[in-house]
Amino acid sequence: MRKINRNLERRGTTTVEAAFVLPVLFFFLFAIIEFGHAQMVNNLLSSACRNGARLGSVEGTSTAQVVGRVNQTLGSAINPSEVAVFVKNASVYDSPGAPPTTGAGLEALADFEVANAEPRQMFLVRAKVLYNNIALVPMPFMNGVVLESQAFMRHE
Repeated sequence: MRKINRNLERRGTTTVEAAFVLPVLFFFLFAIIEFGHAQMVNNLLSSACRNGARLGSVEGTSTAQVVGRVNQTLGSAINPSEVAVFVKNASVYDSPGAPPTTGAGLEALADFEVANAEPRQMFLVRAKVLYNNIALVPMPFMNGVVLESQAFMRHE
């Protein structure tokens, strides 16, 4: 009777198991990294809009300077040319009626020149970017995902 060597029977099993498990592991690892990156970009957009709105609230500032401040803040982590920045007149929020509540509604507001603003006039600084344009590893299931933020401020 022939003696069977157990090690020879199991040779290659580890390789096959790794071939099944590693792609799933790497998918989850990259998904966690991408989720963290998306959160960072979202927080950066919020910070950039707040910084731009704060700058625009003081006297002697132009819309170009506000957009420049937003782009400067964003430039620390992403390419600012991928981001759309809007500075809009938000006086509609001071009047009776239903103000816009969607991103498209906010972007449809009238453009605003901060240098010509009246005291206490409300304006909006908004930024948005398609996530796959700034992703570390673009994912097909992230097509169409837009990260966006805005800040409202009154001119002094």
